[in-house]
Amino acid sequence: MPKAKFYYFTIKGLAEPSRLLLAYGGVEFEDIRLPLFSKEWEEFKPKTPFGQMPFLEMDGKTYAQSYAIARFLGRKFGLGGNNVQEDFEIDQIVGLLEDLVSRASVVHYEPNEEIKERKFAENKKTLYPQLLDLINGIIVKNNGYVALGKLTWGDFAVAGMLDYLKNLLRMPDLEEKYPIFKQVVKNVYSIPQVKAYADAAPFTPF
Repeated sequence: MPKAKFYYFTIKGLAEPSRLLLAYGGVEFEDIRLPLFSKEWEEFKPKTPFGQMPFLEMDGKTYAQSYAIARFLGRKFGLGGNNVQEDFEIDQIVGLLEDLVSRASVVHYEPNEEIKERKFAENKKTLYPQLLDLINGIIVKNNGYVALGKLTWGDFAVAGMLDYLKNLLRMPDLEEKYPIFKQVVKNVYSIPQVKAYADAAPFTPF
């Protein structure tokens, strides 16, 4: 069987949870990274399933959409719930994270600087703290895990996207304000095969 191929940009962004999960599952994969906003990406875009990345080619099949890929890999490698109720508990908080990332991304990539700064100031005052407080409270309740009080693919979603989230929110000190996030990162990156991947991966700040 050919080696798996994972396609994304030269950042962690929305893709890092799936990269970490592939490492966790012991999948040898070709980590294909295209430069952001590049001619190379524009030429490659028509070859993607939905005109965007990330996407994964594995076992003769193609998988697209960042959260769907992470969910699939998590369940494949035994990091889902034991029943539909437990799956929902994981999906619920990952969905909350997705809301935060999505709404922050709209502001971050706003081309009009005046509108961008106004929206950022508004969100920084209310929306971002509200969503972070909710996520923080759930993780605290689960003793440093995202859901179910144990390691799930939801932990990979939070740990993998944390640097990207810090960039979007302009919060380099996020873990100082919300220390429980440090525990989530430790729970994931202390796993030997995940640590090995992270140590060998190209450095990107977010």
